[in-house]
This record gives sequence, structure tokens and C-alpha cells, in this order.
Amino acid sequence: MAKVKTLYLCQSCGYESQRWMGRCPDCGEWNTFVEEVKTKKTSKGVSATLSQKPLALNQIQITEEARISTGMPELDRVLGGGIVQGSLILVGGDPGIGKSTLLLQICQQIGKKNHTVLYVSGEESMHQVKMRADRLCVDTSKLLLLTETNVDIIEKVIHEIKPEIVIIDSIQTVFQPEVSSAPGSVSQVREATSTLMRLAKGLSISILIVGHVTKEGSIAGPRVLEHMVDTVLYFEGERHISFRILRAVKNRFGSTNEIGVFEMSGQGLKEVANPSELMLSGRPIGEAGSIVTCSMEGTRPMLIEIQALVSPTTFGMPRRTATGIDYNRVVLLMAVLEKKIGMQLANYDSYVNLAGGIKIAEPALDLGVIVAIASSYRNQAIDPHVVVFGEVGLTGEIRGVTMAEKRIVEAEKMGFTKCILPEANKKNLMTSNKIQLYGVSNVNNVLDIIRR
Repeated sequence: MAKVKTLYLCQSCGYESQRWMGRCPDCGEWNTFVEEVKTKKTSKGVSATLSQKPLALNQIQITEEARISTGMPELDRVLGGGIVQGSLILVGGDPGIGKSTLLLQICQQIGKKNHTVLYVSGEESMHQVKMRADRLCVDTSKLLLLTETNVDIIEKVIHEIKPEIVIIDSIQTVFQPEVSSAPGSVSQVREATSTLMRLAKGLSISILIVGHVTKEGSIAGPRVLEHMVDTVLYFEGERHISFRILRAVKNRFGSTNEIGVFEMSGQGLKEVANPSELMLSGRPIGEAGSIVTCSMEGTRPMLIEIQALVSPTTFGMPRRTATGIDYNRVVLLMAVLEKKIGMQLANYDSYVNLAGGIKIAEPALDLGVIVAIASSYRNQAIDPHVVVFGEVGLTGEIRGVTMAEKRIVEAEKMGFTKCILPEANKKNLMTSNKIQLYGVSNVNNVLDIIRR
């Protein structure tokens, strides 16, 4: 008998080793190596066709991608205009965040347009999916349900019914019989995704697959999974917070800067047409440490409240906490306040929070963090009709940001009367009659205006 060869594969990144190791040398994770049987595949000779032969660049004709609208403008914006035929889309998020709910609602909207959808569930029975569909009022006859985890059977069913959209929930439950490892392992996820990708490109059908997320927030399984698909969508938000944010991390057919905002309700996910109004609901008026800033998510401006709490510490080392914003960035901005403004923050605990549970890493929020911390430190409330934005440098200078005009328009729409922005942006803007603009060049100018 032939000797069975085994390999040890890292379940985090897919690194292969001839022996077991405690720590992966590629990704640095501990205790992630699992023994798997090495399989050899025989490749048959394939005769080349015209589409497989090399073509000159000027001979290739560019055509507009055929897209299927999901019936949800927020989702279409994130995808770049709709679902491209023949694309492979990965949807990731925490358990209970709303991935399956969103996909069922997509089935309802696409079914209304007479498109056939195949929903393959590997985690729930047909009765469980039907119960959720009834709660979401999904009653289209174009939706076909299948509970199967064998990728060969799924491929056979796809060839028989030829749907236009296929949904796999989830990729960690699907297995390839030829691979001896357990479902969800590196080999199984890689082989199953490879089969689905071949089906999507060969039959020109769109396949959406659900991917579980680890406690670190990344898609469970090998990183090669994200490289193989065309689009990677992440659902963000907390389970106890009503709204969700859908963000495109990778998109071969559109921008990765757009986001979609949804609100979870008893009837499923509802689109939020005006995120700024939702983010500012319940904002305290006349309280120190609260300021409104404007962030750009793709082409959409969004007003967000920044809250800061500075209080004397009772320990030898003060605490620094940041929620929704980069912790290191907050520490850097506090150092600027200490050096350039003279605020003695070494004996104070500082807490900075983006209200609403949203996470943003844009540098235009720097000025808002500076103002919120200074307001809480001095216990001076800020005019509730003021909005600020701008990037702060290490020397205390205020740098210009992109799309300043769109930010100002959004502030006017929400009823703000004053806007503090970088002087570099104000020079290129026309004076507005509805909102008063204050151009600043350093943090001292900002705090002088706030005192007025």
C-alpha cells in the first residue's frame, strides 16, 4: 500500500509545514496547525480554445458589466451599482449581525424582478429558513431552498436548475468529498471556494457566500479566501445597537470607500437614507465634552458626535480609552494639547467615544477630538450649532481635508450655523449665506474661536 502523506496547515493563514509547530512563522498565531492528508489530483489535458489564447491589448473589447439590482439602494451603492453577473461575493460579520437576514431580503427583491435565486443553507433546516422568511415577509416563488453541504451535490443542482443568483450560507459548512479534512478547514474552504468560483465564471451566475468572523474580526479560514472572491463585504456594528454598517473591503467592480447604513428592526433590515440624523439623535445640548464633526465615507458625508470625558485620576498612571477611533491617534492628539496648548493632562483620565458605535479612521476627525478633550478639561460647553473638521499635525497645525464643500453642505442641511475648518480649505470655497465659516491654521486659533 502507498504511504499516506500528511501535512500540517495553519488554520489562520494556510501556511504548510512538514511538521507540527506551536507558532506559525507566517502569521504568528499560536496552536493553529492541524494535520491534514495530502491529496494528489490528476490533471487531464485541456485543448486550448480561442478565448484561452493570448490576445493583444488593443484587440480586447470592453463592455459594460451586466448588473442585477438588489432593490436596496444602500447595498447597490456599496456593490458599485448592483450585483455583477458571474461575480463571487463574500459577506462577513459577527454572529447575529444580520447577514442571513440581509440575504433573504435580497432574495425577495430580486425575485420580484423574475430572477431565480437558489438559497443553499448548511446550518439551518428548510423549516428554520421558512420561519425567518415569514417573519421578513419573503414570499417570492422564485426563491428555491436547498439544505446541503456537499459541494458536488450543490454543483449538480446548479447545473440542473440554472439559477441567476446562488447564496451559500455558510462557506465553513460546505465540504469537498475528495478532501479528507473536516469542513471549515483550510483545505476544505479553499477547494469549495475554487469550485464555486469556477461555477460562477463558467455559467455566468452570481454567487454570494457567507463567511464566519473570528473573535479578532477577520474572516474565519485562510486569507486566500478573500483573495479568490471578487468582492468582500463586512457587516459592522454591535448586536445591542439597532443600526448596521455594510462596508466593502475589496471590490473588483466598484469603489471600496462606499458604505451602506441599515437599521435592524423586527421586520428585518431597513435602509437609512439620512445617517447623519440617526447619528445625532439623542445628542446632549449644553454639555461639556461634546462636539459634532463630519466624516466622508466614500462620496457620502456623515455627521458624527465626538464625546470626551476628562477627569482627575485616582491612580499613579492615568487611563486612556478610545472607542470607535484609533487609540494611538487619540494619545498623539493629547500630546499636542499638552505641548502646544499647555494643558496638564498627565494627572487626568481621558475617555473618547464616537457616539452610536461607529468606527472611523479618517484624519478629519482630529480637530473634533482636540475640541472635545479641551471642552471637557475646561468644563466649558460648546455651541451646539458648531461643526468642526480638519487634520491636526504634530506641530499643532491644521491641515486641509478632501471634499470640504460636501461636508459643509451636509452641515447646512442638518441646521448647523457655524463651521470651523482648515484655512487651506476655506480659501477655495465660496462664502455661504446659511453657515458661517471660520478658517483656522493651528489649534490655538480653534480654541480661541470656541471660547467666543
